Amino acid sequence: MTGCSLPAARELFDTCSELMMAIHRLPQPVIAQVHGIATAAGCQLVAASDLAIASEDARFATPGVRIGLFCSTPMVEVSRAVGRKRALEMLLTGDPIDAPTAAEWGLVNRVVPLERLAAETHELAERISRASSETIAVGKIAFYEQLDRPLPEAYVHASDVMATNAVTPDAREGIDAFLTKREPQWRGREA
Repeated sequence: MTGCSLPAARELFDTCSELMMAIHRLPQPVIAQVHGIATAAGCQLVAASDLAIASEDARFATPGVRIGLFCSTPMVEVSRAVGRKRALEMLLTGDPIDAPTAAEWGLVNRVVPLERLAAETHELAERISRASSETIAVGKIAFYEQLDRPLPEAYVHASDVMATNAVTPDAREGIDAFLTKREPQWRGREA
């Protein structure tokens, strides 16, 4: 970025923003596995991920203010993950937060010992993968679409999504499997 032109800077930050939006648009859940320090766009990436597991040594920061470059694009995801006051503390001071604080603030789902990080992330992905991939995609998209809507509008949207989902083959299979006390056989998966 040193000495870049305004068009080059815009292209860089537009590309970064598009990557973050792509995470939200993916039908599959994105799980961040974090160790070490996640700063600026790295912290943004963690905040944009659907879920995040961090090792005990992980740190998170938006330190741009310290070099004269406010972390404006990381601010978008971080503020949505941790809330206004906590995001502003991170953005205005540039101070890192530790992994337990990140969990308490909602930036990550949980903190585990470094030696368990990969296994815990894999186990979470495995638990999610047991569900219908079509249902996961419907749910993830609906989650992000309802999030910033006014409450009555969010319910209208969510009700429509749920009604549409209820008549899909996977929903019918899942309900039948529950009632007959057997494992569901999701469409597109081998038994």
